[in-house]
Amino acid sequence: MKLSIERMHLTNILKMVAYQIEGTLVELLCPHYARTEDEGRTLIQTALRSSASIEPTEKELHVKLAPLSSPHRSKAIALVCDTLNKTESIFPGTNMRIRFSVSVPNI
Repeated sequence: MKLSIERMHLTNILKMVAYQIEGTLVELLCPHYARTEDEGRTLIQTALRSSASIEPTEKELHVKLAPLSSPHRSKAIALVCDTLNKTESIFPGTNMRIRFSVSVPNI
């Protein structure tokens, strides 16, 4: 199926924006993960694809990511979450602050 030119441009713009966001998250990961240069983008992609729970309260939307394949990767992503939380971002269309975390695995 061939996309119309307008849809193709929109699709390409969304891909570029997603790539830029991914790159920014890799930059946030850099101080917390020694292998960022080799594995950073893959780690961010893995975290973004992982399962998560969303828990809304009156004042916040808490996004809790599942733990990753190893504790040091989960810890690195948790530190990126802490950095994102410091921005105190508001979920669009609401007055709810977004808070990110990584679940602690059940042992």
